[in-house]
Amino acid sequence: MRAASFSLLFGLSLFGGVVAAPLEARKTQAKATVREVHVVTSGAFTAAFKALAKKYQRETGVRVVTEHGPSMGDTPQAIPNRLARHEEADVVILARGGLDKLVEQGRVACGSAVDLGLSKIAVAVRAGAPVPDISTTDAVRATLLHAKSVAWSDSASGVYIQSTMLDRLGIADEVRPKGRMIPATPVGTIVARGEAELGFQQLSELKPVKGIRIVGLLPDALQKVTPFSAGMVSYSTHPGEARALIAYLSSPRAFPIIRDSGLEPAAQKAKP
Repeated sequence: MRAASFSLLFGLSLFGGVVAAPLEARKTQAKATVREVHVVTSGAFTAAFKALAKKYQRETGVRVVTEHGPSMGDTPQAIPNRLARHEEADVVILARGGLDKLVEQGRVACGSAVDLGLSKIAVAVRAGAPVPDISTTDAVRATLLHAKSVAWSDSASGVYIQSTMLDRLGIADEVRPKGRMIPATPVGTIVARGEAELGFQQLSELKPVKGIRIVGLLPDALQKVTPFSAGMVSYSTHPGEARALIAYLSSPRAFPIIRDSGLEPAAQKAKP
């Protein structure tokens, strides 16, 4: 009786092992076949990318893992600093000037850069506040001089305003002391809280913020158009998926979503 019981238990254990082993193998195989791509995108392209990534993932089955960070600056989240730490990433999307530097440094693969969208700078005030005149260069000058506090980002648009536009207007000495460069936080959020009377940032970064009113774009004479571009990280572990995603983001299929976010599609491969 004992021998029969032992034989039965042994047989069940063996049978269980035979079943379990293929099951574990199938789980491992399933994990191995999961396709994914890791992306770090800067603020101006964030709204467009959120919608595009969702659509791309649904159409292709490729899992898109997204992180965020400014195109430049000293914060740990800034894309150049992330790549310097060798954080996991396959594709980066940021202001073209920043991307070109990453190519020079060997952190983004040469020849992989593609312009996706053209971004313009807009002005915002807190919801319910008086709407200032920014229709002309003289109007912008007067509005800045009259404002009690001004905020701009620590990325491409803010660097331009602080280092170039104020000098061009001849009011740098008057405005810089009451201006703030905002790191790692949407400028619109600062304006919505009442911490700045005027806010300057890319239109696509202001559009998603609640509690503000977008006055409009800077006039052409003061405007700076910034290309936001994608590139494949040189140490990417998913290069095939990275190239496929960049091709999708720069294709006509992406244009309506890019426009809706406040950018104009660029979608032309940059010269290496």
